[in-house]
Amino acid sequence: MVETFLTAFTTFFAVIGPIDTAVLLASLTPNMASAERRAISVKAIFIATIIILLFALVGQPVLTQLGVSLAALQTAGGIILLAIAMEMTLARTPGPTAALSLRESEEAEDKAERHADFAVFPLATPLLAGPGAMTSAIVLAAGTKGDLSLLGAVVAAIVAVMAVTLVCLLLAHEIHQLIGVTARKVIVRVFGVLLAALAVQMIFNGLAQAGIFG
Repeated sequence: MVETFLTAFTTFFAVIGPIDTAVLLASLTPNMASAERRAISVKAIFIATIIILLFALVGQPVLTQLGVSLAALQTAGGIILLAIAMEMTLARTPGPTAALSLRESEEAEDKAERHADFAVFPLATPLLAGPGAMTSAIVLAAGTKGDLSLLGAVVAAIVAVMAVTLVCLLLAHEIHQLIGVTARKVIVRVFGVLLAALAVQMIFNGLAQAGIFG
């Protein structure tokens, strides 16, 4: 159970990237009041947590109805996470959860501010609850094979990571000033390597379960 929690926590921490997301938030909202940024952070975390938990709890039954096996899901999930890990390690995007380029994010911010929904897009999704987080939730939950204690560990890991992310978002401006660009890049690359290892292990598990190699 502890091992499941630690694996899930590490995976979600690497995919969501609380520190990197906080730095990105501070960069996208330099002229926003602290109170407004706090309100946006709380709303975004709430929405993203609900989305990820839904994928963890009902994602597998939906895939079962579609005829998708656990082996196929683990392999596909591992490939997606490996792609994200490569982007993190090679620093091809502003952050591990950035589904948009920085320019696209800035354009999205302008639109979001006009419609007062920046918390929903792009912060809650796709920056927090992006494809990597959704895939991880389904794969990790499916890997518990119906064991409620292990599923509880996955859910607890999701809640724990989102709680850490909320704290980071609330302290986004301070974190942005404290760690600087160099430290941020180091953190992203370290977690990129860890996520790559977890992704490869998922692929191995999926192939083994499919009987491709034992």
